[in-house]
Amino acid sequence: MSSLRMTSDLRRQLILGAAKRCFARHGYTGTTTKSVAAAAAISEALLFKHFPSKAALYAEILSDECEADPALTDLLERKPSTTTLVELVRGMVQHFLHIADGPDQEDAQRLRLMTTSHLDDGEFARLLYAKIEKLIGAIFLASLERAVAAGDARPFSGDPLNLFWFAHHTVMTAALTRLPAAPCLAYGKADDLERQLCEFLLRGIGLNDAAIASHLGHDQAAGADKTAIAESA
Repeated sequence: MSSLRMTSDLRRQLILGAAKRCFARHGYTGTTTKSVAAAAAISEALLFKHFPSKAALYAEILSDECEADPALTDLLERKPSTTTLVELVRGMVQHFLHIADGPDQEDAQRLRLMTTSHLDDGEFARLLYAKIEKLIGAIFLASLERAVAAGDARPFSGDPLNLFWFAHHTVMTAALTRLPAAPCLAYGKADDLERQLCEFLLRGIGLNDAAIASHLGHDQAAGADKTAIAESA
């Protein structure tokens, strides 16, 4: 029974992997369950035993991609503060800038899928943004509020959550330039791109130079293995 269950679970993961590639290449509308089955080297009938519809496949991919990794879980459990705000931005920058370096290219496929969704019906992007907001929005807003109260950041007159989205969209676009084998943009001779992006985003969020210098003064390499998304996405 255990062996059969493992075989079923493995088959399910293979189908999801094939579906990610199909959605990234053809978009939601251009992908069919038949094409996913062919990419997974199975029959369409077998695919339907695991996923009853294309929409179910899509929703499962979304659920998988939005699941918090251990580094993000640790960050979300911290008390809201200027430090937490800086670490959230740093983790997001590290995650996005290293997407193209992943050996399995799963994060790159997700980014391509997200980009394709923006150019198609937007369904995947809307669902993913909703997941990200639910997961990270509260800790971002609470930490920003603490930073303002501590005198580390200036108040924002608009919707403060927009500051998170501005940061997210900036690093997502930066990551897109690095997806091709030959990057579209080399950012000149930027040897410390991670730090430059962090400083740019934190200033945009409203942190003052003294707070940025204090919290980014620590060795960035110390958290380089913690690629918390914000995803992811």
